[in-house]
Amino acid sequence: MPRTRHATSTRRRHKKILELAKGYRGAKSKQYKAAKEQVMHSLSYAYRDRKTKKRDFRQLWITRINAGARVNGMSYSRFINGLKLAEVEVDRKILADMAIHDPEAFAELAAIAKDKLMA
Repeated sequence: MPRTRHATSTRRRHKKILELAKGYRGAKSKQYKAAKEQVMHSLSYAYRDRKTKKRDFRQLWITRINAGARVNGMSYSRFINGLKLAEVEVDRKILADMAIHDPEAFAELAAIAKDKLMA
């Protein structure tokens, strides 16, 4: 019988990859070679998309703030500039939430921004 020299470490390495590949379809969850390739791609996609997610949410928040600002008769850039001049420090996530769920408070912020722009 041939002597195996690295069986335990190889098995451990294969199990680790196949564990990460659970839930994938077909050979990508069963065969080591296909699973390894898919796991490498998946991990790189995950890393890349953690960055993209931040970009996407900021874009969404800006769109919502712009819509709220337009309802109150100003553009997004003028609204943000007015808030900066008024020294109101509210981040875009909160502003976007206010624009959707609390339009009265958002209108008050828009009025503050307008006043600062006029002065």
